[in-house]
Amino acid sequence: MQAPVVYLNTSTERKTGRRAQIANITTAKAVADIIRTCLGPKAMLKMLLDPMGGIVLTNDGHSILREIDVSHPAAKSMIELSRTQDEEVGDGTTTVIILAGEILAQTFPYIEKNIHPVIIIQALKRALTDALEIIHSVSVPVDPENEEALTKLIGAAIGTKYVHKWSKKMCNLALTAVKTVMIKKGDYKEIDTKRYVRFEKIPGGEVEDSEVLDGILLNKDVTHPKMKRHIESPRVILLDCPLEYKKGESQTNIEITKEEDWNRILQIEEEQVKLMCEQILELKPDLVITEKGVSDLAQHYLLKGGVTALRRVKKSDNNRISRATGATIVNRVEDLKESDVGTKCGLFKVELIGDEYFSYIVKCKEPQACTIVLRGPSKDILNEIERNLQDAMAVTRNILFEPSLSPGGGATEMAVSVKLSEKAKSIEGVAQWPYQAVADAFEVIPRTLIQNCGGKPIRVLAQLRAKHAQGEHTWGIDGENGTIVDMNEYGIWEPEVIKQQSIKTAIDSASMLLRVDDIVSGVRQQQ
Repeated sequence: MQAPVVYLNTSTERKTGRRAQIANITTAKAVADIIRTCLGPKAMLKMLLDPMGGIVLTNDGHSILREIDVSHPAAKSMIELSRTQDEEVGDGTTTVIILAGEILAQTFPYIEKNIHPVIIIQALKRALTDALEIIHSVSVPVDPENEEALTKLIGAAIGTKYVHKWSKKMCNLALTAVKTVMIKKGDYKEIDTKRYVRFEKIPGGEVEDSEVLDGILLNKDVTHPKMKRHIESPRVILLDCPLEYKKGESQTNIEITKEEDWNRILQIEEEQVKLMCEQILELKPDLVITEKGVSDLAQHYLLKGGVTALRRVKKSDNNRISRATGATIVNRVEDLKESDVGTKCGLFKVELIGDEYFSYIVKCKEPQACTIVLRGPSKDILNEIERNLQDAMAVTRNILFEPSLSPGGGATEMAVSVKLSEKAKSIEGVAQWPYQAVADAFEVIPRTLIQNCGGKPIRVLAQLRAKHAQGEHTWGIDGENGTIVDMNEYGIWEPEVIKQQSIKTAIDSASMLLRVDDIVSGVRQQQ
């Protein structure tokens, strides 16, 4: 399948009134059409070429839109949608774009019939309020302690992704990682997967070899070849300062007339480094990790004191190590105290994987930060697995925060569509049409799911509509073969937060684009 080439250009002329609205709606539909084939388990992949000549292979809506270069302001605002969705709830990025595009497409005829955009927007807002109530009514609560139910749920989130072949393995990885970094104090919950879960992608091995470490993995070797590479329950010190001779703060010029003075200066350097190392060794650490450099002389003194050192560790990694080992990051060697030493780590070891050395800081008691080691055939595949796992962790996080589920497979959207259609009949005046348009727009999700797996949209949608009209709102689409199926048996459920967020974002952005009646370019045309 050929990847779509999209030319979304704007001339520098001014577009007003109807032309501006038509241009915006057409552009939004174009963006939605690029993403449309990426919905559901039988989704197509897109091959993206980035400016550096690298290739990205993915069916993750957000990743695709991030790479696309567009110049039309409406297209930019559509792309912004998927970013909002990704940051808020981490999943449902494709759904948002398709929904927003479809809502605009369905309200388009009424713009042509000269209904004022404000009336259309009022109808959209009314539909949004009703839709959120409907979603809440079809959702069911879930017990966040029940691991089996959670695994099923995460499975539903990864079911449409590349990694669904290893679904069980990936669900366990996501669940373990999120539970590791979760901090619970009474009613307060914090789950920061962005900062405290790190992916280490090592090409080679089988995907099944991937694991979540109860600690941190660094792509580092010890600074001196004779330092210990295996330490049981080490005492860890974390530093944010260089273990080198400290040169003068500003540009210091020293004039030397006698040879002895030169030797004395070198001696002072040595003494200073020695003093630093002695201050560290007083606390009897086994492992010293610093974000800056370690000079040869410092390595010598640390080696004599039986200490292993790692240098130039990233700030973010140091924060993770601090969480996992209980050590405090210290900015000056003089300020070190006993309470800054981390003792929660069970094992430090350095291993050679492929042709690179990796330092493991593992077997930590209550680590609260972890590293997911991903193995697989190639860099591209590992990157895709990482993107999919990010989604899975976001879903897990949402469930632990708000344990309520909506039926997947387009069932929720269909329920909203059918119920909004019923309510539309009771609305008087012109507002009834755009309200009905929102109801029709929601059918795009089940319809796209049927189309993407080669089913017959008209026949299957009619069957699904009939089921929902009888009040059976858990019926949706089986994305594998395009037939209708009861989600209670099929087992595809999604967090309610994702559904609500995607509808809010889609309708709000559609309203915003409809409200634009003037596009003025601030770019001068080239002579």
